[in-house]
Amino acid sequence: MTMHSTHHIALPHGGRLTLGPTAVVMGILNVTPDSFSDGGQHDMLSSAVAHAQTMLAQGADIIDIGGESTRPGASLVSVQEELDRVIPVIEALIAIGITAPISVDTYKPLVADQAIQAGASIINDVHGLQGAPEMADIAALHRAPVIAMHWDQARDLDKPLLDEVDRYFAETLAIAQRAGIAPDQLILDPGFGFAKSVADNYALLNSFDKLGSITKNPTSAMPILIGTSRKSMIGRLLGNQPDERLAGTIATNVLAYARGGHIFRVHDIRANRDALRVAQATLYGPPSDLG
Repeated sequence: MTMHSTHHIALPHGGRLTLGPTAVVMGILNVTPDSFSDGGQHDMLSSAVAHAQTMLAQGADIIDIGGESTRPGASLVSVQEELDRVIPVIEALIAIGITAPISVDTYKPLVADQAIQAGASIINDVHGLQGAPEMADIAALHRAPVIAMHWDQARDLDKPLLDEVDRYFAETLAIAQRAGIAPDQLILDPGFGFAKSVADNYALLNSFDKLGSITKNPTSAMPILIGTSRKSMIGRLLGNQPDERLAGTIATNVLAYARGGHIFRVHDIRANRDALRVAQATLYGPPSDLG
C-alpha cells in the first residue's frame, strides 16, 4: 500500500496548505470563452464568483483561476487581457471573505505577480518554471508555492517516459533553487494530456507512485497534483464528450490517490470529493467516531 507523504506549505498571505493522507480538492474556475470543457460558462464576473462559491460549498479546498485556455488550438491571450479576466475575480473573492487558498493558472510572470498581490496564494505554471525566466523570481519574491507542470514538447520519444519526466523536473528544481525557491514550496504536476499520447497518459497514471522521488531526500517525496478532469485521455478511451467523463475522471483520481497523489484538480467537486473520501477510508480507515 502506498502511504502518503505529508507536507506543510507556507502561503504568502498567512496560513499553510497541508498535504497528506486527506485528499485536497482543487476546483477549476476557467474565466475564459474557449476552455475545452466549460468555456464561456464563467467568463462574467458574477457567474465566476457564484461558481467559486458553489464549488467551495461542495467541498473544494482550493480555487484555481485561469484566464487563458491551454487546449490545442486555443487563441493566445495578451497579458492585459488575461489580467482583465483574472484579477477582478480574485479581488471579488477576497472581498467576500473566502478563506480557501486561490491559485492562479498562468505561465505569464506579470499575471502571477499581480494575482498574488490581489490575494492569490499559489502559482500554477503549466511550463514548470521553464517558460518565462522571470516566473521563478516572482514566486521567490512573494514566497508563493508553485505547482510545476510537465509539458515537454521536445522530449526524446525514444527514452522511457518516466526518465524524461524526471529529467524535466530536475531542471525545474534547479531553476527554483537558483531563484531561491525552497524545495518544500514546489508541487509537481505530471501534465496529463500535455504532449502525451493516450498510452503515455495511462502509463503515467499507472506509475504515479514513482513520481516525486527525484529530491535529494528520497524519504520525503514531493507532493503531486493530478489533473485529468474531463480530459481527452478519458474521452478517447470511452468515446464520449467532456460532460460525460465524470466516471472516468473519478477512476483516474482514485487510482492516483491510491498511488500517493495529494491534490486533485477537478470540475465536478462533490462527486470527486466523495470518491476520494471513500478511497481514504479504505487505505487509512474511516473516522473513529463512525465506529
